[in-house]
This record gives sequence, C-alpha cells and structure tokens, in this order.
Amino acid sequence: MSSTQSHQEPVGELVQRASQQLTELVRGELRLAQAEMKEKGKLYGKGGGLFGGAGVVGFLTLEALVVTVIAALAVPLPVWAAALIVTAVLGVIAAVLAMRGKKEMDRAAPPAPEQTIENVKADVAEIKESAQR
Repeated sequence: MSSTQSHQEPVGELVQRASQQLTELVRGELRLAQAEMKEKGKLYGKGGGLFGGAGVVGFLTLEALVVTVIAALAVPLPVWAAALIVTAVLGVIAAVLAMRGKKEMDRAAPPAPEQTIENVKADVAEIKESAQR
C-alpha cells in the first residue's frame, strides 16, 4: 500500500485494523505461550516426580544413618542412652532449622509480588497518559 493510499483511509478504519491486528497478535502469542507451558508442565511434572522419589530414598537413607549412629553409640553405652543422645542432637538440629526458616519467611513477607504490582501501576499510568495525548 502506498503512502498516499494510507492517508486516504479514514482514521477509524486504521484504528479498527490496528486493533484487529493487535488482537490477532496477542491471541497468537497466547496460543504459543499455552503450548510452551503445556510442554514445560509435562517436563516439570516428570522432574518433580523424580525429585519426590529421590526425597523418599534420601529420607530412608537418613533413617538408616540414625540407626547406625545409635548402634555405634550402643557399644560403649546402653542402647537407651545412645538413642536418647541421637534424639537430642536431632531435636537441636530441627529447632535451629525451624528458627532459620521462620526468619526467612518473615523476610519474604508479604507474599504479594510488590515490584510487579508497582510496575503494572506505572504501565497503566503511562498508557492512560499516552491515551490522553
């Protein structure tokens, strides 16, 4: 289309065509994003399942290690004393991890994506300002 023809078209038609093209572009991008996310979702699901299996086996490994430590301590001590010592050590480790976890959770609060919200507000203000010009 030459530049003289584009100047002859009414502004309303140009705006309508631009709106349709933008809508088609957004829909196409959304379809592409949906297909991509579906594929990634499958991979994440498979990976999550494998991580879950690794977690179960890792937990069983730690249980076996705890039993081994109790058995080793039971050589010079009574079994009940060895089990009590290992239980106390594990309790202290759990308490320390819980306190550190609470600190991290407090640092992350509030759970809203504050930076993103501010960016969206700025984008909306910019669009409104552009529309008024």
